[in-house]
Amino acid sequence: MKKTLYTLSIAILGGLVAISINQLFIHENVVPSVQHQVTQPDDFEFQLTAQKPKITPIVDFTHAAKVSTPSVVHIKSYKQVSENQYQNPFWQLFGEAPAQIQQKPIQSSSGSGVILSKDGFIITNNHVIDGADKIDITLDDNRLVVAKVVGTYPPADLALLKIDLKDLPFLEFGEYDELDVGEWILAVGNPFNLTSTVTAGIVSAKARDINIIESTYAIESFIQTDAAVNPGNSGGALVNLEGKLVGINTAILSKTGSYAGYSFAIPVTIVQKVYQDLKDYGVVQRGLIGVSIQSVDAGLIERENLKTTNGVYVKQVIIGAAAEAAGIKKGDVIIQINDSEIKKTAELQEEISKYRPNDKIDVVINRFGEIKTISVTLRNIDGETAIIKKSDIKGHNLYGAYFKNATAIEKQNLRLANGVKIIKMDDGVFRDAQIKLGFIITHVERIPVKDANHLVQLLKGKKDSGGVLLQGIYPNGRTAYYGIGI
Repeated sequence: MKKTLYTLSIAILGGLVAISINQLFIHENVVPSVQHQVTQPDDFEFQLTAQKPKITPIVDFTHAAKVSTPSVVHIKSYKQVSENQYQNPFWQLFGEAPAQIQQKPIQSSSGSGVILSKDGFIITNNHVIDGADKIDITLDDNRLVVAKVVGTYPPADLALLKIDLKDLPFLEFGEYDELDVGEWILAVGNPFNLTSTVTAGIVSAKARDINIIESTYAIESFIQTDAAVNPGNSGGALVNLEGKLVGINTAILSKTGSYAGYSFAIPVTIVQKVYQDLKDYGVVQRGLIGVSIQSVDAGLIERENLKTTNGVYVKQVIIGAAAEAAGIKKGDVIIQINDSEIKKTAELQEEISKYRPNDKIDVVINRFGEIKTISVTLRNIDGETAIIKKSDIKGHNLYGAYFKNATAIEKQNLRLANGVKIIKMDDGVFRDAQIKLGFIITHVERIPVKDANHLVQLLKGKKDSGGVLLQGIYPNGRTAYYGIGI
C-alpha cells in the first residue's frame, strides 16, 4: 500500500510540474504575440498622431494695424516747375504759347508720413517733399492741414514737418537691435493714393546698401522686407507686431516702378537721430570718422593680404579728420565700434550715424593681424567738434540759391582744387534748372570757380548774357552741366 501511495504521489507531482511548465511556456509566447499585434508600425503611428495635440501657429496683425494706422498721414506736395520742360518747339515758330501754358505749371506728388509727437511733428522721406512750395497733410480722420518744413537731411533721405494741431496719435519708437531677420512686420502707407493701407511681410535682411542716395555722406543701411510697398508708400511706417516704429519705408527694387518683391526701409535708429537733431537744431549733427571705406571681401583679402574675413577696410584717411588725429591708418580694418560688431560698410555708417560731433567712441581695428582699440573724437564735415545750429549756417545768396565753399574733406574726396556748394534753394533760376541741393559748382562758362565770392562775381558779370552754363559735380561723384537763364 505504501509503495502504491508513493508511486501515485510521484505521478501527481510530476503532472503538476508538467502543467506548470506548460502554462509558463504558453504565457511567455502568447503575451509577446499580443504585444506584437498592438505595436504594429501602422497602429502605433496612428495612436501617436491621435494623441499628439495639434499646434497651429497664429500671427495676429490686428493690434499693430489698429495702433499704427491713425498715426500715418497722407502727404501731397506741390511745386512750380520750369516752363522749359513743357515748351513746344512749334510755339517758338508761331509766337507765344497758349495762355493757359504761359504760367509755370504746378507739379504734384504724394507720399506718406508718420506722426512722432502729439504736437504734430511728422517724419517722411526727403524725396516726397523735395522742392515743394506747399505741403498738404491729410490725417487718418480726414482732417486736411498745411505743413511747414522744419528741416531736411538728404544723406538719409529724411525730412521733418510740423503741423499746428494738438493731441494727435503718434507712434512710439521700437528697438531696432531686437528686430530679427524672419520677424513679421507691417508696412503702413498710402500707395496709389489708397489711404491707410496695411501690408504684411517679414524682415528679409538688415543693413542693406542699395546705392540710391546721391551723397558722399549717404547713410544706407536699409531694412529689406517682402511687405508690398508701392509708389505713395514712401515715408510711411514699418512697424513690428507691437505697433512700434522700426523703420520708414523708402524704396523698392523694381524694373516696372511697382512692387516686385523687395522693399527697403530706413531703420529707426537713423530716423530717431535725424528727428531729434532737426527738432532741436534745425540741422543734423553728423559725427564723422573721416575715412574712405569699403567692405572686406574675398578679392580685397587676397590683394591686401588681410588677416580678417569681416570688417570695413580703410582705403584713405582724410587729412584733418578725426581718424587722422586718433591714429587710424590706411589699411586698417574696422571690426567693432564700442560694443557693436562691424562686418560691412552699411553697419559702420548706421552705427556712426547715432553720434554727434565731439562724441568719443572706441574703434576696434585689425591692423595686419594685430587687434587695437583706438579712441576717436568725432568731428563734423568741416573738421570741427562744435554743434552747429540752423541759424549758424550762412552762405552767399544769389538768384534764390545759397552757396558755401566746399570743405577740405569734400575737395579731397572728389579730387577738386576748388568748388562752391549749393546748400539751400528757394524759388529762382537754380531750382528752375532742376539743380539739386549739394551740387558743387566748379566752372562757370569753363572758368574755374575759386570760391563763393568769385562765383557771385562771375554770375553777376553774366547778368545780361541771357544764359550761363554751369559745370560741377554731385557728392556721389556724378558730374553734371546746367544752363540757367539770368
